[in-house]
This record gives sequence, C-alpha cells and structure tokens, in this order.
Amino acid sequence: MNEHAVRHRLAASAAAAWLVALLAAGAATPLAAQTAKAPPRQAAAQPPQAKADKPAQSAKGEQSIVVLVNDEPITGYEIQQRARLLALNANVGDRARDNYKRLVQAESTNQQLRAILEQVIRSNPGKTREQIGAIFEERKKQFALNLQKQALESARATLVPQFRQAAQEELIEERLKVQEAKRLGFEVPDDEIRRVIKGLADRNKMTEEQFAQHLKGLGVDIGTMRERFRAQALWGQVVRRRFQMQVSISNRDIDRAISATASEAGEDTVELQVQRITLPAPMDQSGLARRFAEADALRQKYSGCKSMAGLAGAAGGAKFEDLKYVKPSTFGEPTRSMLLSAKDGDVLPPTTAGAGIEIYAVCGRRPIKVDEKEREKAQQELAAKEFEIVAKRHLRDLRQDAHIEYR
Repeated sequence: MNEHAVRHRLAASAAAAWLVALLAAGAATPLAAQTAKAPPRQAAAQPPQAKADKPAQSAKGEQSIVVLVNDEPITGYEIQQRARLLALNANVGDRARDNYKRLVQAESTNQQLRAILEQVIRSNPGKTREQIGAIFEERKKQFALNLQKQALESARATLVPQFRQAAQEELIEERLKVQEAKRLGFEVPDDEIRRVIKGLADRNKMTEEQFAQHLKGLGVDIGTMRERFRAQALWGQVVRRRFQMQVSISNRDIDRAISATASEAGEDTVELQVQRITLPAPMDQSGLARRFAEADALRQKYSGCKSMAGLAGAAGGAKFEDLKYVKPSTFGEPTRSMLLSAKDGDVLPPTTAGAGIEIYAVCGRRPIKVDEKEREKAQQELAAKEFEIVAKRHLRDLRQDAHIEYR
C-alpha cells in the first residue's frame, strides 16, 4: 500500500472514530464553548456571495429611524442590537444541541476532519504515528469548540427576530425613563457603569476588553449593554426620589414576610405556649369510646388556660402538663397545623396519641427572634416590590403623555 493510501485510510478511520465518540457524547457536551476565543467557522452551506451581500442589504434598514419618542429617534440598528442582547439570555440549550448534532452528522464535517488530519501529516514529516495522533487530538478539540460555538450562535440567531418587538418596546420605555431622569436633573457617572461591566467581566473571568470582544463575537456591541445599565440606574434614582415618601414598610409587614418565607420552607417562626391533658385510654373499643366522651366533656367545661389543671384533677387518672413555650415543629401532624391555626386561649378537640387521648390548649405565642440582617433583607425586598408597583404606574403615565411616532 502506497504512502497516499496509508494517509487516506488513517484520516478516514480517525475522523470516523472521532465522529462516533462525538455523537455518543453530543447530549452531554457543554455548549459553554461560546467563550472560546477562536473565531466561529462560517456555515459551509451558505454561499460566499450571499454572505457578502447581506450586510449591504440590511445596512440601510438598520440605520433608519423606526420610532420617535418625544422627537428622540430609535434606529433599526439599536433594535437589532437590543434583540441580540435579549437573545443572549434566552434558553437555547435544546436548539443548540440539535444544531450541534446536525453539524456533527454532516458529511462536510467528516471531510473537514480528514482534511485536518491530512494537513497534520503533511506538516509533521518524520513524526511517529503516536505523535501525529496527539497533534491531531489537539486540532480536533479546537474543531469541536468551533462546532459548538457555531451551533450556539445559530440557535441564538434564529431567536433574534422573535425579540425584535420586545427590544423595541424596551427601548421606547428606556427613552421615556432617561428623558424623565434628565428633566429631574439626574445623572449616572461613567465610572459607575464601568464598575457594573467590570463586575460582569470578573464573574466571567475576563478583563473588560476581553468581555467586550466576547460580546462582539456574539454580535452585541458593549455600548448596548452600557446604555441599558445606564437607563436602569437613572430610573432607579427617579423612582426613589419621587416616591420614597409613599413607600413605608412597617415592622408588622416585615414580620409577616419573614413568617411567610419560613412557613414555605417549613421553618418555625413562633413559639407556642401550650398546655396538655392526657387521659390514659383502654385498649378495647368500648373503653376508648367512653374515654373520648369524657375528654370531650372536659373540653366543653374548658374556660381558659387557667382551668386546665383543675379539669385534669377532676378526671380520673388524667395527667396535666404545662409545656411552656415550644416550637410547633416538635408536634406531629395534624396537631402542629391545628396548634398554629388556633387562636390564643383556644382548646383543640381531643385527639388519639400513643400515650392516650390528648387535649391541647394554646395559651399564647411569641415570635422567634430573627437575625437583624434577615429583617433588613426582608425590608429591602418589600420596598423593592412597592417601588416596582409605583414605578410601573409612573411609566404608564409617562407613556400616555408621550408623543410616540412609528415609522
């Protein structure tokens, strides 16, 4: 077999083996390769001429004015940029995986892998089979990253048209917010916006310049993100200044919020002052029914927590316990829920337990002391909700008074 045939067989077998492995791991392969620094490979199916003509055809539309908000323009380019930014936050995992699988299965992918292996062999004369294989493995990894990035960008690109309307509405509202902020004399320093961007870059383990280039590779100019953050910061100043006197959060509001959050998590928020009478119950059914009747008669005579000890003393063999303050979670269901639902001074219907028949009285309650930081967090969350309500109302009023012209 000549050298050309050996190389061709090596390329074909290696490419085929890699494709099988890639397909097997396709569903688990992370699509976070959007952060790869290699440039995305252009889709082979798209003719070069169509690719070159597309920017020329769309440039005019992107620069045209689409909306005027109080005579301030919004261009097609701004809408396109905002739509791309919104698409970045969309969940495209399933669509990207499907795109990736199609790319892997394409015959052109197999051909490209063969070409890569051929190029590796030509560029490394005298290397052993193992050395060539190691070099090829590195090239395959980069090739896979490019395929993943292409699949992800393609998935996002298909969503951009769906976000155009949302992007346009968001930009209209931003214009109104910024105009109101300017009218009231508010400003946001560039350094403040830069700190926000730097924070995002740091969380993605990039410098600001790398983060900007990363966004550019995804089709989004960093200025689009800056202006969005600026509008949000300005609007926050407007809302706080105008409506801070209308938003008041009481301690009772904070207690309710903490209690609701803790209840959802199954945590205790109060301690209950509980008293209990236990009547030993016989094992036979007729004796148990008789004891239940006695317990119910005691309950009917109940006249408050002070009467519990006397009621127990009047009943033969009954045991009285003042449990003091206890957490509701120490009781099983349905007793726990019944105790929490009872008002102070209430007595519960008799219930059967392992020790006999029990009668509970709720004599009081006290809140479990909450950490001050937790109270502060609850207050901030409640205030944020209230500010959001008045902010929406104010924005609606601004929009009703605005002159918005669609072109």
